[in-house]
Amino acid sequence: MAEKHSIITEWKEGLAFETNINGHVLKMDAPVEGGGTNTGPGPKKLQLAALSGCTGMDVVSILKKMRVEIEGLNIEVEGNLADEHPKYYTSMHVIYHFKGKNLPIDKLQKAVKMSEDTYCGVRALYSRAIEMTSEIRTEE
Repeated sequence: MAEKHSIITEWKEGLAFETNINGHVLKMDAPVEGGGTNTGPGPKKLQLAALSGCTGMDVVSILKKMRVEIEGLNIEVEGNLADEHPKYYTSMHVIYHFKGKNLPIDKLQKAVKMSEDTYCGVRALYSRAIEMTSEIRTEE
């Protein structure tokens, strides 16, 4: 039987909500200009964070198995919103910023491709609905 995940999100006040995920409290809210009090990130941007975290965990794990040592990794995700309501992301672009000395670009590319094509469930879902692109940047 397939694994099932479940959460409960509780309305707090105004447009603020809290979700408890495995003992970690996540607060969501709208910005002031959207009628909220800006006490937490908005749900749409959490979609970008979910993608960056999912692929980042994959890439770091894969590179470790390849014995590639990186000094740092930042994952930037750009999402383009639809002009009309409902405002949803029509595309996302992931930029992997690797930091380290003499990084083997072929292994970085392979790790990213494995995450994108095989392991990252968030990307797998998103790519069924929107355009997904990525690029790799390195810095010593």
